[in-house]
Amino acid sequence: MTAADGSRLSHLEIGNFGEKVAVAWLRANRYHILAKNFRGPRKGEVDIVARHGRLLLFIEVKTRRAGTPIRPLDAVTREKQRLIERGANAWLRKLGTREIPWRFDVIEVYLEPGEKPRVVHIRDAF
Repeated sequence: MTAADGSRLSHLEIGNFGEKVAVAWLRANRYHILAKNFRGPRKGEVDIVARHGRLLLFIEVKTRRAGTPIRPLDAVTREKQRLIERGANAWLRKLGTREIPWRFDVIEVYLEPGEKPRVVHIRDAF
C-alpha cells in the first residue's frame, strides 16, 4: 500500500486505515460505536467497543494486504486475546455490571491497491 505521495505506508498506518474502514462498515450496518482504541489498566486494549441492539461487542481489527498468506484472524493469538479480555473486563467494570450480553468479534480488512477494502466480520471469534 502506498500513500498519496507514493511512499509506502507503515504497518501502523495500514492498521489505522483498517480501523477506520471497520468503523465505517459497522456504522453502515447499524452498530453504535462506543469507543475506539480503548485502553484499560493492566495493558488491556480493545480496538472498537460497539453496541448492536442490546449486545455489547469487543472488536479486534486486523488489516492485511490482499493475497498475503496469513489470514488476519490468525494474528489474534492467545496472548492478544488476553489483552482484549483485560480491556473488556475493564469496560465491564466501568459499566458496573456483567449482566448484559457481550461477545468478542474480529473484523478482517483486506486491502487491494485500486480496489474498495473488503471487510469480513467474524462473530464470536474467541
